[in-house]
Amino acid sequence: MPETRSPFHMAGETIAPGSRKTVDLPVSVLSDHTPVTMSVHVVHGKRPGPVMFVSAAIHGDEVIGVEIVRRLLRARPLSRLEGTLLAVPIVNSFGFVNHSRYLPDRRDLNRCFPGHASGSLASRLANLFMNEIVHRSDIGIDLHSAAIRRTNLPQIRLTPGNDRLRALGEAFAAPVMLTSGLREGSLREAAEAQGVDVLLYEAGEGLRFDEYAARAGVSGILRVMAHLGMISPRGVPKPRSTPLLCSRSSWVRAPSGGLLRTLKATGDLVEESTVLGLIADPFGESETEVLAEESGIIIGRSIFPAVYEGDALFHIAVIPRRVQAEAAVEHIAGEREAAPLFDEDEII
Repeated sequence: MPETRSPFHMAGETIAPGSRKTVDLPVSVLSDHTPVTMSVHVVHGKRPGPVMFVSAAIHGDEVIGVEIVRRLLRARPLSRLEGTLLAVPIVNSFGFVNHSRYLPDRRDLNRCFPGHASGSLASRLANLFMNEIVHRSDIGIDLHSAAIRRTNLPQIRLTPGNDRLRALGEAFAAPVMLTSGLREGSLREAAEAQGVDVLLYEAGEGLRFDEYAARAGVSGILRVMAHLGMISPRGVPKPRSTPLLCSRSSWVRAPSGGLLRTLKATGDLVEESTVLGLIADPFGESETEVLAEESGIIIGRSIFPAVYEGDALFHIAVIPRRVQAEAAVEHIAGEREAAPLFDEDEII
């Protein structure tokens, strides 16, 4: 006989094994008396397994994660889920409604964890997320994008020295995995302090959809769930290349102010001293080259042409092996060509 499960309880709601329900967690009340909630879609499998959370829009302008969660919840493999999925498509509803990265008090929610029940609005929201989502979970995936006027190549950020996260990152199979230290007040830091490892996915740009970023995100999450035994690997897209594991990255900054014309895109391999772009004054009387300071792969860049001296323009991760990198870049190009705008993924 298969092992049976108990119902999942959250905020007074009961989710029976083999069912799913959206639960609204009260957050606050606006000044005009409008209630604000954080909505969690609970998918409670019939059989025991890990509890995993997937969260998006901790920064309200990072809308690509919301689309990834939407597609994830429609994916067929979830119909035979073992364990429990807690999907939070919009953590920072204040910022999402106002197209803003921040909360109304201008605080960055991802610098306010673990929060406090009697603290600021940001601190209270962080505390709610920790108590209702993180403390119930075994593993988490937090979805992000670049800020507005920048774009990121799909990538996973890993805590240095965490072998479990590295294995999950390899299962996710984004083009690049970059080791990145924990920042004080971040969800990753607070969750890992409680023994809950969190993969951080970065892709696309703020306030924009990116089909390649969306597909890579949904496919990666499903691969992690299959790796954990939460879903069958049948029907889950298989990775076509091994992720590039990079331990170091740096930004190339504008040597002067003016109008930027970019010559290289995210996913491009560059050598030291490669010309990445040109900065000219509005009259065309002067032009300055933007040069790569070391060899690597471009994992992020500015997409706004008007720049000031010192602006961060190109984010380059140092690659471990050139041959492996060339194979990964070829795969990236093929995936982009196969991802027309708003085309639904074949897994849903």
